[in-house]
Amino acid sequence: MNREISGTTKLMMCGLAIAVNIVLGIVMAAAKFPVYLDTIGTIFIAVYFGPWYGAAVGGATNFLTALLYGMSDMPFMLVNIAVGLVIGLLFCKVKFTFLNVVIAGIIAGIVAPVIGTPIGIAVYGGLTGTISDVAVIWLKQSGASIFTASFLPKLANNLVDKTGSCLLIFLLVKAMPGALKPKCWMRKRAEA
Repeated sequence: MNREISGTTKLMMCGLAIAVNIVLGIVMAAAKFPVYLDTIGTIFIAVYFGPWYGAAVGGATNFLTALLYGMSDMPFMLVNIAVGLVIGLLFCKVKFTFLNVVIAGIIAGIVAPVIGTPIGIAVYGGLTGTISDVAVIWLKQSGASIFTASFLPKLANNLVDKTGSCLLIFLLVKAMPGALKPKCWMRKRAEA
């Protein structure tokens, strides 16, 4: 950001990001939609405050979700933490440009199912309760291993979800006043 913000404000923003993650995750799960939108808050905080804040928001999101809805969500904490770390580390190093945001979304979209697929297989047998389960069952019946049958639909879902989430954050940051933009945006302007 253009100006330094207090620790209290950072904590408040992290709490709000956790709430956004939980609410969007619940809405998308209830709609049985094959994208999740449960990392938008994690991505936002990782862009603004770096990888450790992003990882903390991601971990806290799944911890609270597990307390509210059952411990089966707890292992997926690793996915949300990884997204916070990947996005945060990337934007500590690179400019916050449209192309870099798309690349960050693709990287996060690959990392998430690499970590989440084995967890999903162990917890839910590879199914997610969304329309993409049709693809999982079809791939499994076509002779694919359970990992491949579960991974490929999750990869497609996560590429759309994480890239779309990153782009939404990019558009949000782009629309914000200059004094509220994160350091990675300001770096872009200074180096341009």
